Amino acid sequence: MTIDGVINLDKPPGLSSARVVAAIKRLAGRDCKVGHAGTLDPFATGVLVILLGKSTRLCERIMHQPKQYEATIKLGATTETLDPDSPEIVTAGAAPVDRKKIEAALMLFLGEIDQLPPIYSALKIAGQPAYQRARRGEDVKVQARKVRIDSIELLRYRWPFVAIRIDCGRGTYIRSIARDLGTALGMGGYLTQLRRTRVGPFRIENAVTLERLSAEGIAGHLADFKTEQDKPG
Repeated sequence: MTIDGVINLDKPPGLSSARVVAAIKRLAGRDCKVGHAGTLDPFATGVLVILLGKSTRLCERIMHQPKQYEATIKLGATTETLDPDSPEIVTAGAAPVDRKKIEAALMLFLGEIDQLPPIYSALKIAGQPAYQRARRGEDVKVQARKVRIDSIELLRYRWPFVAIRIDCGRGTYIRSIARDLGTALGMGGYLTQLRRTRVGPFRIENAVTLERLSAEGIAGHLADFKTEQDKPG
């Protein structure tokens, strides 16, 4: 049986997007083409859109859909990878800041901005992912690029942790926002948690876990990809 369709998957922590695709391929059968539309780092969770069969052609279209994330940033420290996957480096003299100062700093990221991607990213440099060069100790140079932040909201703040919700366009690095927020406040900052809650029409409340897919099979969890523009009326 040919399998075609899209799965709105809730990616668990600790797995790379590639490993999730491999797990889905084992369920779908080795002859089924499987891919994903938008990488999530291993520590991150949330919506990972899985594409099967002919639906893999939809990859670019889905990747251009707006995204929403909920993230927790730790201020007053940083890490080489800007996430929990490398040792913490505490910023000397970092002290609690007022909530209003954080809210004002977050507003600096609204709209179309120039963002410097993390050196530990899948961004290609001379045909090779930047993170591979960084892991070898090479001096990695990445170029700033335009990204779009549609909204950014402070959800909770209890020093040193800041929880935010972000609506953004393609190519936005939330780890870079954590770093740049820390810089704007005169201290370090890095992500401790990241959850993608929406990719276009795919929302976290409708996502399925790997455990359910393994127990129930793929067929009952296949969906079509339709945007608001695709809907009649």
